Amino acid sequence: MADTLDDAAVAERLSALPDWTRDGDAIRRQVRAATFLDGIDLVTRVARAAEAADHHPDIDIRWRTLTFTLTTHSAGGLTVKDFDLAARIDGLAARAAGDGPHE
Repeated sequence: MADTLDDAAVAERLSALPDWTRDGDAIRRQVRAATFLDGIDLVTRVARAAEAADHHPDIDIRWRTLTFTLTTHSAGGLTVKDFDLAARIDGLAARAAGDGPHE
């Protein structure tokens, strides 16, 4: 089981992920896709990355708005795994918006 991060470590890691906010024992980010299908494609890419990391976000889909929520349930709070996956989601979201190379 992973160790939870203290408030100072969470704040430090969040400073490197400006699109994410803390919500209690979780971090959250919204992404607005160009189309509904673009959003579903992003969800699929995130699902593949999450499965590879054995760490799975809660994902809420509301038409073109996707909300990703991360916490390590087994640890009872935020761990390094949450921030690693958040960074991966950021990269996938940037590529989906055309801001980076496609996989």
